[in-house]
Amino acid sequence: MSHQIQHTSPLQKVARIVLGSFMVFAGLAHLTFQRHTFKAQVPEWLPVPKDFTVVSSGVVEIALGFAMIFYQRQRANTGLFLAVFFILVFPGNVAQYLGQKDAFGLDTDAKRLGRLFFQPVLIFWALWSTGALKKLSLPTKQLRG
Repeated sequence: MSHQIQHTSPLQKVARIVLGSFMVFAGLAHLTFQRHTFKAQVPEWLPVPKDFTVVSSGVVEIALGFAMIFYQRQRANTGLFLAVFFILVFPGNVAQYLGQKDAFGLDTDAKRLGRLFFQPVLIFWALWSTGALKKLSLPTKQLRG
């Protein structure tokens, strides 16, 4: 199986590095100064300890962030994994909205609701900036064959 690097534009590269840097920062925040705040977002129905959820998601964010910045050979796959991660953490955002929990400056229902609509932007950002959108689209020949 060949590992073909998805070619991206300079703008996509900048967007990928910015998103990767954001992920590393968010992961470090999970492990340190925002740990308590992130616990407030963990849904009550999740069957694992809140601290485990926060710490493990922080570690994943750091790993994905560094992969976004430095792991060129798997750039598109990293974008796919990050998009899936954003989908998996979405219930925490919904729980924050439904539970009316103030965190990260989201101190009104309108702000918390707005945050829900930002999640698809993050998913698209991860897929577009890494070239994963191209990887996901099938060539016309394969559709006919």
